[in-house]
Amino acid sequence: MNGTDILVLVDGVAVGSQRDASFDESTAEIDMSSKDAREGRVIAGRYGAKISMDALYVPSDAAYVLLKAAMRNGTLIQINRQEEGTILESADALVTALGEKAPDQDAAVVAIALTIDGAWYSGS
Repeated sequence: MNGTDILVLVDGVAVGSQRDASFDESTAEIDMSSKDAREGRVIAGRYGAKISMDALYVPSDAAYVLLKAAMRNGTLIQINRQEEGTILESADALVTALGEKAPDQDAAVVAIALTIDGAWYSGS
């Protein structure tokens, strides 16, 4: 699939001028090994999901304005993962980082990091 067809939406609004998005999920492992066996044993621990993305800096972009306000206020926002025009998954997320980079003679960009609160759920 072409990565261009995968978009991140904030409160139903596509983050403008997206360039990159990474979706990461992880499960912590709990060591259940004991002295009675040489083999290690594990069970699933806490689940977590994060999103990191880059976009061109467009200060008036509606989604960027929502992200910036959520970052400064410490509030959750709704995130949607859209593929080929269809929302596949949604989640509440906390904006954990929001950075702006303005290099000389190059495009100004923003870097955004989000941590999912709870788990992804299907649809919108």
